[in-house]
Amino acid sequence: MNSLGTYGIIALVGALITLVCNPPARKIALAVNYSAQPDDRKVHQITTPYGGGGAMFVGFCVALIVAYVLPTTRAVIESSHEMIGVLLAAGVMFVVGVVDDFREMSAPAKVAGQVLAATILYFSGCTMYQLKLPFAGFIVLGPTILPVITAVWVIALSNAVNLIDGLDGLAGGIVAIASGTLCVYGLRLEDLGLLPSTNVGPLIAAVTFGICVGFLRDNFHPAKLFMGDAGALMLGLLMSASTMVIGGRTPPASGVTFFFFAPLLIPVFILGVPLTDAVWAFVRRTASGQGFHTPDKNHIHHRLMRLGHGHRRTVIILWMWTALLCGFVLFPLFEPRANVFVPLAVVALVIGLFTWSSPILTRQRRIERRRYEREEANH
Repeated sequence: MNSLGTYGIIALVGALITLVCNPPARKIALAVNYSAQPDDRKVHQITTPYGGGGAMFVGFCVALIVAYVLPTTRAVIESSHEMIGVLLAAGVMFVVGVVDDFREMSAPAKVAGQVLAATILYFSGCTMYQLKLPFAGFIVLGPTILPVITAVWVIALSNAVNLIDGLDGLAGGIVAIASGTLCVYGLRLEDLGLLPSTNVGPLIAAVTFGICVGFLRDNFHPAKLFMGDAGALMLGLLMSASTMVIGGRTPPASGVTFFFFAPLLIPVFILGVPLTDAVWAFVRRTASGQGFHTPDKNHIHHRLMRLGHGHRRTVIILWMWTALLCGFVLFPLFEPRANVFVPLAVVALVIGLFTWSSPILTRQRRIERRRYEREEANH
């Protein structure tokens, strides 16, 4: 992957600019009272300024300028209008998030902003072209259904990242691991001749990785700065754009890995933690008659903390799950003989995640623990 060094430089620029912008973003946020206030549904106990989303957006823009200067990535940017669409859509998401941080927008208004961002991606050409489904093969997406799929994908990933942003460093770390994996994955496909070298997906993923790494120093527990909805929605938009243009454009010859459902499973794997949490939240709130945007404290990270894990340990555990899931995407791509082990490993991961995060089993363990304590007290 000869271009990996160039993408690494761009990611480094994004990280450094974000890192430098964190302190002034924090000061501005405090000056305008752009802060997260503690309440019953939040884990943090003190007022913490937002502004991380702004720092990351500046880092994103500067990294793109550097990418335009470098010959290799300049060709990627100039090959289409897709990167301009990504920049505009990210700006829309950032503005929607800022407004929501200040005044908590209604769910329909928030979704409308996400649809607007998805529409910009669609008209700039930054979307998927095809899907590969079990027993159906490759399905070429027509102009009638494509805008809907683009909007659904943007809404799904944006809300998934937003929902998982409940602990210091959690969302930033997960997106950093996932985007770094996606960048390497896309560049590997380019080396194999399965993606054109002008595909914008690896570049978007590299910049996303960089700005997340730069943000984490001031966001890891105890956090000095939060990304807010402005940052979370923007990161979700960037991940949706990069996954669509990489996974949604891989030709049928991409059977070099186990992920024959690509592009359906690759994004699901690398973002397995936030997507799983979002699905559980949807099921849980729907079953209780609540709206999807109704906040609660039953997310995966809340359950892990109730199991006795501390703040930092919970974040690191979920980082490790994400890294492990990403490993199952990358390892077979570089070592095809490992494909036979992937199904068994996936089953093991699902069982382990369910066992340690299921609220039903958590309640059962709590009941058994109390019963044991009562029996010990009686003796």
